Amino acid sequence: MRTAMAIRPILTAEAPILRERTKRVSRFDASLHRLLDDMLETMRDAPGVGLAANQIGVPLQVAIIEVDDKITELVNPQIVRTAGEQIDWEGCLSLPGYVAEVGRYEKVTVKARDRHGREFRTRGTELFGRALQHEIDHLNGTLYIDHLESLDELVRVHESEEVEEQTAAGI
Repeated sequence: MRTAMAIRPILTAEAPILRERTKRVSRFDASLHRLLDDMLETMRDAPGVGLAANQIGVPLQVAIIEVDDKITELVNPQIVRTAGEQIDWEGCLSLPGYVAEVGRYEKVTVKARDRHGREFRTRGTELFGRALQHEIDHLNGTLYIDHLESLDELVRVHESEEVEEQTAAGI
């Protein structure tokens, strides 16, 4: 019997846990499955396309991404290959109401484990590639604003309809 998923509070940028490196997962058990289920529910409720465990106060290397109706669960993820460069608008559920243009790799290959501990690799470009990099940054204690030269580059979402139209949901 499955327990109901829970929507958990999303921490904002001033929370110290968001600046700490998360710990590797060593147990692939029911508590991890519950965490992933709660993260999906929380991310969808926000709404966003990605969520790292430390954004809900859990210091583990766990992230979830949903792009084009495909859910990707990442446990102990590592970027193993990169190529190219891109600049695009990016937001974050821990910095609600703001976006900025952020430089990222154009293509990334990530090695991770699934909820059962099986290793897999995934490749990402465009929004999925950006989300992979964004969530792995979270797990390493980095926020997207750390890629900016100045916080003056942040744009309030409601200030510009053009930016709002171009910006994906918070990552």
